[in-house]
Amino acid sequence: MPFELGIALRYLLTRRKHSFISIISLLSIVGVALGVAALIVVLGVMNGFSTNLRDKILGVNAHLIVSHAQGAFTDYAARQEQLASMAGVSGVMPFLYSEVMLSTPQGVKGAALRGIQSSTAAEVLSLEEDLVQGSLQALGDSGEQAGIIIGQDMASRLGSGLGDQVNMLTPSGEQRAFGFTPKIKVFRVAGIFDTGMYEYDSSLAFVSIKDAQEVLGFERDAVTGLEIRLDDVYKAPDIATEITDRLGGFPFVVRTWMDMNRSLFSALKLEKTAMAVILVMIVLVGSFSIITTLIMLVMEKKQDVAVLMSMGCLPGHIRRIFMWQGSIIGFVGTALGYAFGLGLSYLLETYQFIKLPQDIYYLDHLPVLLNPLDLTLIGLVALLLCFLATLYPANQAAKVQPAQVLRYE
Repeated sequence: MPFELGIALRYLLTRRKHSFISIISLLSIVGVALGVAALIVVLGVMNGFSTNLRDKILGVNAHLIVSHAQGAFTDYAARQEQLASMAGVSGVMPFLYSEVMLSTPQGVKGAALRGIQSSTAAEVLSLEEDLVQGSLQALGDSGEQAGIIIGQDMASRLGSGLGDQVNMLTPSGEQRAFGFTPKIKVFRVAGIFDTGMYEYDSSLAFVSIKDAQEVLGFERDAVTGLEIRLDDVYKAPDIATEITDRLGGFPFVVRTWMDMNRSLFSALKLEKTAMAVILVMIVLVGSFSIITTLIMLVMEKKQDVAVLMSMGCLPGHIRRIFMWQGSIIGFVGTALGYAFGLGLSYLLETYQFIKLPQDIYYLDHLPVLLNPLDLTLIGLVALLLCFLATLYPANQAAKVQPAQVLRYE
């Protein structure tokens, strides 16, 4: 054990139990521990929210979308096979998109219609997992009426259940002598899904591509674009570039999930950064209390410091003694903060004792996701702040003049 560390530990362990400096040291440890614990819990909750939200969004939407600059295109089958064979791609599905109006005797609701390929939809979307009634395969069933899958909130608005009929009004229609007549097609509710996000559950409707082409008035087999799912969502920009090269660039346009949700995830990232800066201030307060503790210790131990220096201790040794002592306080506070923060995060995730109102949030509890990088940075920042807090008191201790302190002893 280094000489300076031994002296620092002796000061910490042999001080009177109820001395004022001992109380200040304890408060310093508590301050650092609370700051570290708060950082761990808050960043864990914010990571949980953003990850859960990302999974919800990417469950209904693809990781990449390939579209045509001029609108719908027909030669999609060969390109679908070409992209499905790429490394990192787990699924490719053609789709059609349009806005329609759904109506029943109980209500009317505007909807975002998506024509999907039922045979490959499970490889790209989590729609099958989100279904609470019905099945995805029912879209492809050949019957008298075409099938449609709607969200739970939309089903409540329309007063429809599984097997009920829904009328779809589309912008495509016929110009007749008495005016424009919209096209109407009757669908049978083949499934009801619940993603937990109101904007999706209240506005999305899924039908087969064939039915979508028919109701939208397509005279040929054309689609709006291709939806692609990846093995790793964070490789989307690199794979998008590779797809663009394979397709030859314009008129094909490739967009990633990051591009389509940039404002939302940028806001979440900014909020997380702002919250981290605010909570670091708590650790900073704890480190300032370390300065107070060490300054008071220097004043109390001036005679001991003078004796050590008169016995040959160099100023560098004295400086390191107080740096060790402040670092020990910071280390103990950080370790306690990790124990409390990780423990509380585990309890929050396991027992979910903090409930959220479901009419406001899309979750009923606080999600917690601990990122190893965040945990490492929290510890490093806390220890660095505590170490910096030792520099000024340690320098003051190193400037003690033994002759002046011991003159009247």
